[in-house]
Formats: sequence, structure tokens, C-alpha cells
Amino acid sequence: MGTFTYNSSPLHRLFMFSLNNSFMRCDLHVHSIFSGMCNTPVMSRICRESYNDPAEVYLRLKQLGMSIVTMTDHDSIDAAEALRRHPDFFLSEEVTCRMPSGTELHLGVYGICERDHLEIQRRRTDFIALLMYLTERKLFFSVNHVFSGLTGWREEEDFRWLASYVPAFETRNGQMTAKANAGAERLAARLGKIGLAGSDSHTIAGVGLNYTEVRGACTVDEFFAGLRAGRGRIYGIHGSYLKLTADVFSIIRSLFREKPWTVSLVPLAALIPAFTAGHWLNEMRFCRKWRAALEKKEKHPHMLWDVDSSFEANWAS
Repeated sequence: MGTFTYNSSPLHRLFMFSLNNSFMRCDLHVHSIFSGMCNTPVMSRICRESYNDPAEVYLRLKQLGMSIVTMTDHDSIDAAEALRRHPDFFLSEEVTCRMPSGTELHLGVYGICERDHLEIQRRRTDFIALLMYLTERKLFFSVNHVFSGLTGWREEEDFRWLASYVPAFETRNGQMTAKANAGAERLAARLGKIGLAGSDSHTIAGVGLNYTEVRGACTVDEFFAGLRAGRGRIYGIHGSYLKLTADVFSIIRSLFREKPWTVSLVPLAALIPAFTAGHWLNEMRFCRKWRAALEKKEKHPHMLWDVDSSFEANWAS
């Protein structure tokens, strides 16, 4: 796993081992101010998805016991500029990709370098071309919040692609409902997928409350080798309506600090609980629909390539 953001030398191995000689933990889904603007109509012009400062996120994650740290901003690696000096940081991103059906979904891609980022962004509107690159580069990747409607509608064909070609599913997302996470975990188990956990936090309060743990790992490479070998464990909380509402209020407060003129919009803040309630109900409906549809399937699709501890996947096999 080549990346400019961490050092896997013997000295770093000794450093990591001395910090934690029994397991490694990582929150595999974290956002910062570099995740871009929110996708809510009107607010997309003035409000960011997250106001998390990368340095503050790093400190928070270390305080909560994370052995290694990554950032998964939307289609961006700009947070690396502030964090690349840390030997326990590695580069990742959350990629918005276009499926053959025309729908969109989010993939977490881990342990990349700057060249990977450029090529991933070039290919992200073509899921098949993106898969070919990720497979050729042997990059570890997952589908995030599989039972969420955050990226729009879904087609049954999308799930067949995920079943055949995506090695890992995010099965414990700190923003998703308990049923959505349970459905993702059952689907991953039925399809033989690797399960991951991440906070998906857009505010500092939720960072590090969900994490993936691998025992017996001392470096980033060993962490992902352990995941591929089935030694990963997931931990953390589920999302809730109250948590979502509190996060939105937090983001709006950060908006007011960044753009003082938006304080004139304070009366509209009274609508936030209604907005988040509508969103939460939509998420529950989306989850219920697709869990029911997929659980009718008795057998999973034939896997066109296998994921093992060496991750020697081959597109042509």
C-alpha cells in the first residue's frame, strides 16, 4: 500500500507496537471542512458539509484511543496537508461514484496516494472503470451506508454490482439507524463481505465513537491485511433523530461563525427539527424498502472475484 502519508519503517513499527501491542483501532469514516458544501437546496451555496478542523479531528481521535488516523472527505484529500507530518496518518477519501444504472453511491477508498486520488476522480463517473483501477492497484475499498438514501435512489442492479465486486461493506455507521446498520451487517455476512465501522461524523462531537479494530496489527499495512483475513471487529453507536438534529444545529452554529451575515437566518433555525424529522423518516423508508427486497433473495450472486488476505484479486479471473 504505497502512500506518502505514513511511514512503515522498522522504527515506526516499533513506535506503533509500543503504543498498542494487542490491537489497532481506526475510525474509517471521518469528515472535515474539506468535504465541500452541503447538498441541501439553497444552503448548498453557503453552508459546508462539515466544519471540522483536521488538526482538531486528529487530536480528538488520538484522545479516544485510535491507533491510526485517516480522513475520508468527499472526493478530496486536502486534509492531508495538515496531517501528513503524523506517522500514524494515512490517506483515504469517500468517492461519489456513478453506477451503470445512473444512480450514485459512496465508496470509501483507503491507503491511497496523490496519484491514486487524481485517477479515482477521473474515473468516478464510470463505476466499471473505477473498479478496474481499484482492483489493478489492489486498493482496499468499501461501500458506505448501503441502506441509506443520502445519495438518491437505488436500483436492484446496483446491489448485484456491490455483491460481485466490492470487498467490504460499512456495517456500523454512527449516523445510520440501528436497523440500517443491522441490515448492512446481515447482508455483508450473507455475501461474505468484510465489515467496517466508522463514525461518519460531520461534527467533532461524534468523531471516534465508531471504529474498526484489528488484533495483532502494528502498521497500517498489517491493519488492512488483518481486515482482509477476517480479523476485524466493529464497535460503536448507531445514529438517531436527536443526534442528527443536534449535529445540524452544531453545523449551523459554525456557519454563523464563519459567515456572520447569516445570523439574519436565525429564525429559520426553528425549522431544523422538522427538516431532520423528514430526512429521518425518508431514511427509515429507504432502509425498510431495500432490506425487504434483498432479504427475499435466498442465495447471493456468484462472486466474480474473491477477497483473501493477500488481496491478489484479478479483474480477468
